[in-house]
Amino acid sequence: MKKIAVLGAGAIGSSVSADLTRAGYDVSVIDQWPAQVEAMRAEGLCIRMPDMEVRTPIRAFHLCDLASANLELDIVFLCVKSNDDRWMAEFIKPYLKPDGVLVGIQNGMNDDTLASILGRERVVGCAIELSAECFTPGLVKRNTTHQTTWLTLGELDGFYTPRVKELERILAHVARCEVTNNIYGAKWTKLIANTMTMGPFGLLGLGNKDAAALPGMFDMSVALGKESLAVGKALGYRIEPIFGLRADEFAGTDEENIVAAQKRLLQHVTNGRTAPIHDHMKGRKSEMEWIPGVVCRKGRELGIPTPFNDAIVEIDRMINRGEIEMSPKNFELLKEKVRRS
Repeated sequence: MKKIAVLGAGAIGSSVSADLTRAGYDVSVIDQWPAQVEAMRAEGLCIRMPDMEVRTPIRAFHLCDLASANLELDIVFLCVKSNDDRWMAEFIKPYLKPDGVLVGIQNGMNDDTLASILGRERVVGCAIELSAECFTPGLVKRNTTHQTTWLTLGELDGFYTPRVKELERILAHVARCEVTNNIYGAKWTKLIANTMTMGPFGLLGLGNKDAAALPGMFDMSVALGKESLAVGKALGYRIEPIFGLRADEFAGTDEENIVAAQKRLLQHVTNGRTAPIHDHMKGRKSEMEWIPGVVCRKGRELGIPTPFNDAIVEIDRMINRGEIEMSPKNFELLKEKVRRS
């Protein structure tokens, strides 16, 4: 049996770890949060989903344990925020077999960074929708069921290979899983949907359902998505159906398609709170620099204005610096900054 590591045991990594362990795979879980590792060792992981609750024994390691753990890994599922992907890839590199593979189960466009560290032949891309929260060590509130969690995998060169089909079979225990020959396009389409939801919602502290219902939020989301789409097209990415959408459900204009993706995302995560809210609640720097921030940086390089995404990133930085609090009032601040631009 292949040796699998899940690197990162936050809400997403814990959900993946529990599912793969319950499916009988040889899984080691590695995390930088000491209390989480100790809770997993003592009691396992408790995952509360809308349709079930499960407690799963977990083989857990602190980062410092790996020096003497003698692990040789066939597969690593990297489940950390984009802020941490570079140093985590360097950290796990000595333990990944020469023919092993790392899959970044993350938001953002990090695959080329990971490939620069590990080699393109050892990286497989992944786009994910799994909504979950973890504030108490050993306990995860997973908002999406196995049927409403979605994953797509793809080789960076677009080829269908035996290993990507094997990864699909493994991750089918976590979510509805499919393989694409357009992983960069799939990941950028997910990034567009994230800029439309995670971007503005993450400034407000509201649940997804309440944030989406605010007057003017739909128009704001569409404007954010159009900017992100324009930058992605200029970069050469081809958007494609995600979140389980059929081709005929994704056959409209570009604007209709990004709205369809956003609406399907909200159907899956309506009862949750977006990830930057979790970060701000924990006093951590959010992941916005790697989601709307990517749109802003690439837009500047290409000469494409991105005033809506620029405003999101600016307000998020203000929250990170402690200049303002995460609050529904920030929606008015966002609209004011866009008007000034």
